Amino acid sequence: MAQGDGSFRISVGTAYISEKAIRYVNDVLRKKRLSYGPYMMRFENRFAQEHGARYGIMSNSGTSALHIALAALKEIHNWHDGDEVIVPSLTFIATSNIVLHNGMKVRFVDIDREHYELDPEKIEPAITEKTKAIIPVHLFGQPCDMDPISRIARRHNLKVIEDSCETMFARYKDRSVGSLGDIGCFSTYIAHLITTGVGGVNTTNNPDYAVKLRSIMNHGRDNIYLSIDDDDNKSAEEMNMIISRRFSFTTLGHSFRATEMEGALGLAQVEDWKPMIHKRRENAAYLSTKLRKHDDLLQLPSIRAGCEHSFMMYPIVLRTQKKEKLVHFLESKGIETRDMLPLTNQPVYRRVLGIREDDYPVAKWINESGFYVGCHQDLGRTELDHIAAMITEGLKR
Repeated sequence: MAQGDGSFRISVGTAYISEKAIRYVNDVLRKKRLSYGPYMMRFENRFAQEHGARYGIMSNSGTSALHIALAALKEIHNWHDGDEVIVPSLTFIATSNIVLHNGMKVRFVDIDREHYELDPEKIEPAITEKTKAIIPVHLFGQPCDMDPISRIARRHNLKVIEDSCETMFARYKDRSVGSLGDIGCFSTYIAHLITTGVGGVNTTNNPDYAVKLRSIMNHGRDNIYLSIDDDDNKSAEEMNMIISRRFSFTTLGHSFRATEMEGALGLAQVEDWKPMIHKRRENAAYLSTKLRKHDDLLQLPSIRAGCEHSFMMYPIVLRTQKKEKLVHFLESKGIETRDMLPLTNQPVYRRVLGIREDDYPVAKWINESGFYVGCHQDLGRTELDHIAAMITEGLKR
């Protein structure tokens, strides 16, 4: 956005705190109810409803949501350490880290060149007798091509965990992200679509999964007592049972809870999400119009047939050149950029997994030539024109 001296600093993300959000959070503070309470419960229910799911469970991050999703499936279905999970070669490192932290093995699969998501044609060659799940990642605001992924999962009796940390309120063939697999995982971290500072959400239509997710998030506690409200309005017999079990822990769990303040922030935003997504889509379309003249040099984002795109960010890939020169120029002109989630070139994975970037040629191309800029709702035509003009100038250098 324009600074007072006429210069620009255009961020890749934003956080809009409405008067409603301030009112909700102040209400939490006045009532002194900071643990799981009515605001978070309303947020979970509304978020699940907006994504076509029966259950929503809020935790303290998208990473936590991913972690407990895999942990719940592993326990319920009696998977073992060393069993395998298929993960795309382009995603934020949390997607694969949670596999390792759950004692399982990552099987990376390369991505498609147009939408940068898990390539269905490359999944089956990676499946072994130890494969238990697939984690398709809905990147940058767009759903994966889920029909072929779901068919493969059914054919091989695999579970599907949707990593939808970057994608909310987007539909794939009339179904919402978060309802396309067994468990959906979202993030409400800073600069995401709904932003609560920290936070994550799981969605599912399976009641057994919902109970296990909430338990693992809360130290593995017996589900008879997961909130301080669970002993309200109970009979003497019910209270005796609750008292005897409320410090009973039935599974290995974690302290992944969020607070009522994050629930209040999330509720205010999920009640009013449509203008935010509309503006992002409008801004992305405007950038594409301004940059289409560089089609021989740039691959701009495209929307898969039958999909909606929420445009958490605006990804760009140089077709034949590497990105460093252009990215450094844009940063010098006040335009924030980010890499498109490099994974297969990470030093820790070279050391721990022995991964070779050359085995994933599409991801390698993105690592070398892909970046993204912001297209969020706080950007106006002045900022978008500046982005487009500086990309044009940078390509000439």
